Amino acid sequence: NVISNHTIAAGNVIVGLASFGQAVYENEYNGGMGSNGLTSARHDVFHKAVGEKFPETYDNNTDPAVTYIGSKKLTDKIDIGNGKFMDAAKLVLSPTRIYVPVVKHVLEKLKGKINGMVHCSGGGQTKVLHFVDNVHVIKDNLFDTPPLFRLIQEESKTEWKEMYKVFNMGHRFEFYCNREHAQTIIDIAKEFNIEAQIVGRVDSLPDPEGKKKLTIKTIKGEFEYEE
Repeated sequence: NVISNHTIAAGNVIVGLASFGQAVYENEYNGGMGSNGLTSARHDVFHKAVGEKFPETYDNNTDPAVTYIGSKKLTDKIDIGNGKFMDAAKLVLSPTRIYVPVVKHVLEKLKGKINGMVHCSGGGQTKVLHFVDNVHVIKDNLFDTPPLFRLIQEESKTEWKEMYKVFNMGHRFEFYCNREHAQTIIDIAKEFNIEAQIVGRVDSLPDPEGKKKLTIKTIKGEFEYEE
């Protein structure tokens, strides 16, 4: 019953589960941050005054050029859409969304039909490259960039290619499966009020020997990654 991810293959589609919004088991809007990206995010977004007031929040020997380099106060209001606003601190410090309830139901309904599951943390949208060989992963239908990640990019001026490598950028869990099973996953996620959609696919490579490649296509540009 182990899903090792080594069966991810050409022909699979990728179903992404949103990292933002409010799942039925969450108490409020979730900005989409995962614990792995939290340190970078708070230094990118918040002003030096935050570090001065709370020096225990970081190693004081760290280069000041990379600590609390943003402009936001903890209580600055950030537009999260639909006429709603959230304190910057709450947005950035959103609890890491756990996908276990969704995964449990998916595996019950689609036992033996899931080729891979990838948690897009510790590598963002490039995490899948740790698990595949001899394929070209293409992500060309990602979610619109949520407010949190737009804020981080605006504050840090990080290149978009790097943003997709560091942060989940809107979805932090992926199922790899044949296309005929994708809608079942999407429907299960929606039962938990989590947006889900086909975000890409897996293709073969013309010269596959020992190679793997990821292409991300968005309105911000087309970015290629290899490992």
